[in-house]
Amino acid sequence: MKKIILLLALLVGFAGMAHAETVIYNPNSKIFHNPTCQSAKICKVCIKIEKQIAIQKGGRACKKCGG
Repeated sequence: MKKIILLLALLVGFAGMAHAETVIYNPNSKIFHNPTCQSAKICKVCIKIEKQIAIQKGGRACKKCGG
């Protein structure tokens, strides 16, 4: 029984790690967007990174799309 619980805990942990949200980040303004945001589509300097990394870099969510 302990092995089953441990196995389930590991699977849930890995599943959570596999779902990293990707955003479009502007390093100049430090604003991140959803990939479908119109502002992200016209951005010339934006890069794709994980949302957590954008937040660590001091980024904030776009006011139009919510990041």
